[in-house]
Amino acid sequence: MSALTMLLALLDEAFDHKAWHGTTLLGSLRGLDEQTAARRPARGRHNIWETAVHAAYWKYAVRRRLTGEKRGQFPLAGSNWFERPGGGTTLAADLRLLVAEHRALREAVAGLSNRALDDRVGRGTKAFLIRGAAAHDLYHAGQIQLLKRLV
Repeated sequence: MSALTMLLALLDEAFDHKAWHGTTLLGSLRGLDEQTAARRPARGRHNIWETAVHAAYWKYAVRRRLTGEKRGQFPLAGSNWFERPGGGTTLAADLRLLVAEHRALREAVAGLSNRALDDRVGRGTKAFLIRGAAAHDLYHAGQIQLLKRLV
């Protein structure tokens, strides 16, 4: 298996494909209603909905870093964390954004060559950045699973 194929499998298993570790990011969000997704575990803490949009943003940010795309192409104003509910959107729309950003990231990664994975970007390589994106999904999948039990 090539390094690129392995990285694509990591992205898939963290986001929405069957994996040994259990729930994926998208799986952790399946079946949630807006009320549950908007509940905060404590004042000043992020809710599940915000975590989902945060994950979408970082998929965009990683893709941008991999491709050299200019800033400012993310569909929402701001960066990193977006207050939810708010912004005149629905949970379903924000989940569609998450899926769209994952697909765009996956497409960008699939377009790389194995040789390009060693290219430097920021403080690491493109491969390092892609592995981090998969780890980010899994971190937040676990966090969401815990939040669902708290709220």
